Amino acid sequence: MIPVTKSFLPLLEEYTAQVQRAFHNQWLTNRGELVLELEKKIADYLSLEESKMFITNNGTIPLQIALKLLGQQGEIITTPFSYVATTASIVWENCTPVFVDIDPKHLTIDESLIEEKITPKTTAILATHVFGHPCNINYIDALAKKYGLKVIYDAAHCFGVQYQGRSIFEYGDVSTCSFHATKLFHTGEGGAIFTKQQGLYDQLYYSHNFGHNGPLHFHGLGINGKISELQAAMGLAVLPYLPTIIAQRKKWVATYNELLQFRHFEQPTPRENTDWNYAYYPIVFESEAILLQVMAALEKNAIYPRRYFYPSLNQLPYLPDCAMPVSDSIATRILCLPLYAELQQNEVEQIADIINKCLSPANE
Repeated sequence: MIPVTKSFLPLLEEYTAQVQRAFHNQWLTNRGELVLELEKKIADYLSLEESKMFITNNGTIPLQIALKLLGQQGEIITTPFSYVATTASIVWENCTPVFVDIDPKHLTIDESLIEEKITPKTTAILATHVFGHPCNINYIDALAKKYGLKVIYDAAHCFGVQYQGRSIFEYGDVSTCSFHATKLFHTGEGGAIFTKQQGLYDQLYYSHNFGHNGPLHFHGLGINGKISELQAAMGLAVLPYLPTIIAQRKKWVATYNELLQFRHFEQPTPRENTDWNYAYYPIVFESEAILLQVMAALEKNAIYPRRYFYPSLNQLPYLPDCAMPVSDSIATRILCLPLYAELQQNEVEQIADIINKCLSPANE
């Protein structure tokens, strides 16, 4: 079987060596030695110039905390093309999602359509860097300054991405990331939150720790977003492999590009000035019928791509009907092919061969 992705696992003894440190310290949670060390190493790896960050127990909590502090139960302009957590977090924090359709080239929010959706109730823009492809950050940030809005970037796919020579996490009022087991860098389950503003950082930090400002004082309302030492142990064991992981994924992306004949489908492209992380390999077919034909051929050979993202989030059952023509169309036609470091040459060749044969002129 070839799945769409596999969690990268370090050597068991490397992970258990980190876990042993936690056992030796007899400290399993509440920001112990391993969590603090991982935060420092992540910041160093990303070459953060201005942003401060801390890590969390998952990748959704940072979105919820940011929306709680910045959304103020107002209207949040957002994208319909993202993982469900993006929209769910808006609704969960008693804000109202206001969808803006996407750019068909990059699949990120169409920045040219944002301004017409701004109302007196708008408090923030929550945009997703899709598959590690940045939004039009300069345009969005300028628009936010014009109208006094906050900007939250869902950068769940973006670990290691640089845009305009800086970490993608340096942009916006808040950026968030996911360290879920399926991500490029992971802690089994986890995430992180980034901001350049010291005052906001303090609010975000206290909010993920029940509002604690020291053991006996409280800064304000908070929840439990803390990551454990056991999760940090996984991150410390995985992080040294990141250059190898990215290099391998880059190799398989290049191999797909070389072998696939690109009949009846195309690829979304990263924005200029992006140093991409090779997080996913999405292709967009001419029609849903062709996608389903390819999926059936792959699954017949125990190869399991993923329809990601599907459906378009404006179609969620707990939201009012709202047509987003580009996102609605892309969501029915996009497929992510298997991509992970441990993929093999013969497996990539098999996947490409099946797709090429399925879409060859003889089968049209």
